[in-house]
Amino acid sequence: MKKIAVFTSGGDSPGMNACIRAVVRTGLQLGLEVIGIKEGYEGMIDGNFINMDRRSVSGIISRGGTILHSARSDRFRTPEGRKQAFEQIQKAGIEGIVAIGGDGTFTGADIFTKEFDIPFVGTPGTIDNDLYGTDFTIGYDTAINTAMDAIDKIKDTANAHHRLFLVEVMGRDAGFIALRSGIATGAEAVLIPESKTDTEAMLRVLDNNQESKKRANIIVVAEGDEEGGAFKIAEAIKVRYPGFETKVTILGHIQRGGRPTCMERVRASRLGMEAVKALLDGKRSVMLGQVHKEIVCTPFEQAIKHHQKVNPTLLELVEMLA
Repeated sequence: MKKIAVFTSGGDSPGMNACIRAVVRTGLQLGLEVIGIKEGYEGMIDGNFINMDRRSVSGIISRGGTILHSARSDRFRTPEGRKQAFEQIQKAGIEGIVAIGGDGTFTGADIFTKEFDIPFVGTPGTIDNDLYGTDFTIGYDTAINTAMDAIDKIKDTANAHHRLFLVEVMGRDAGFIALRSGIATGAEAVLIPESKTDTEAMLRVLDNNQESKKRANIIVVAEGDEEGGAFKIAEAIKVRYPGFETKVTILGHIQRGGRPTCMERVRASRLGMEAVKALLDGKRSVMLGQVHKEIVCTPFEQAIKHHQKVNPTLLELVEMLA
């Protein structure tokens, strides 16, 4: 193998740039040419390729987002689009590809490899932490720290005005951000898609807090919770407590941006280096993850289908400490 490529796809996440940097510099150190594919699968179809050298990734390890940019691609979902992408890859002489992304990225890579025999190795770039085969995805640690910092600030205001705040965090299908940020900020309740919402239990906690005259009450809600998000839950609480001032804050996309944490940068760098080595070792259609501090390979199909499960001990911790 003489020439490899790297691209980012799907939602951006902090640490993607650190992973790109590691792929590029590891590849160059091992005597490879490294190509950057811009705009994800869309760029692959259009041949939007750039040559990467050491200077092209200088100073990016501390930046959020992705210097290669990202885009959704409906064209890549079609056989015609994938054929065009293959022709561009052949024309450029690319022999292996590192894909940084999540479910959709690996689904596309798996199909593409089966159709055209181009080896892909993936690294898990998503803030949701929902991929099977890694303890933590690239972006998750930064996202929960961003959420924690925001909730801490909201709690100051809640204390000052004797308010109840419902804070909605990202997690349409996974509640990992909500769960850890909720525990870290001492939330009264954490509502996530993986666990049935016990509205009465939540209200009992608020009743007890009312009796003890606790001033600040925080409920963290994952956007995919079965009750329909923070605004709908706020409506139910207002019925129970008509005189209580209830506020809703949706953190939104601030959780995707920002400077990656130290752990994020180290994890992303290690996974990027190992991805290049995996390609050279003949690995294909696998996601590299870190489990119990060791690097492991998980087939794309398994990483996509078997999402990481919520630790029931963390759910118990929320209830115990509320």
